[in-house]
Amino acid sequence: MEKLKKLISTYENYPKTGVNFKDVLEIVHYPKIFKELILKMSSSELIKNAEALISIDARGFVFGSAIALQTSKPMIVARKPGKLPGEIIKKKYNLEYGENVLTIQKNSIKKFNSFAIIDDLIATGGTAECVSKILDDNNKIVTGLLVVVELQELGGSLRFNYPMESILKYWFSKKNIYMIPIEPAVKPTIRKKENSKRSLGREFIIKLNWVI
Repeated sequence: MEKLKKLISTYENYPKTGVNFKDVLEIVHYPKIFKELILKMSSSELIKNAEALISIDARGFVFGSAIALQTSKPMIVARKPGKLPGEIIKKKYNLEYGENVLTIQKNSIKKFNSFAIIDDLIATGGTAECVSKILDDNNKIVTGLLVVVELQELGGSLRFNYPMESILKYWFSKKNIYMIPIEPAVKPTIRKKENSKRSLGREFIIKLNWVI
């Protein structure tokens, strides 16, 4: 996995001035590294504890579909507006550089109770939080969020009340990438809120074990 960090490219001032965009797509140019990554992500307890996966538009589809194939788990997609037919659940969210909307087909989540959210990267966490709110509003359980890259200085993981795991952590100020082994997540416990929606009642902290 040491070669993985070299495949994360940075594009300055994209998609807007002042934003440094982290691109993970070069990973799929190297099948052996990609396979090793998918095997590692598939071994997460967050995935094992979920009945289904939800992958976020669009780079989340790359990793989510591979994990779904490896683990034989159903995969649902969270897409941008106008991309999904049928009855749609939608919610607005804020990005680091604007506002957007995510949509999920209502029928796609009906027969599953628990979901792991998958994306390529977490920055401020607005996208993943949007998906988790849609699930929470529909009385579903989020077993956790699994990403390849975490921009840790932006504190996105602090806004979740469920576990989050990342393979690489990036610190802007130090300009270093940290490799974090995925630690086992405790199987989620369900507690009922006053409004009877189901959620996770625990905090999750990943310890930094080594720096490359």
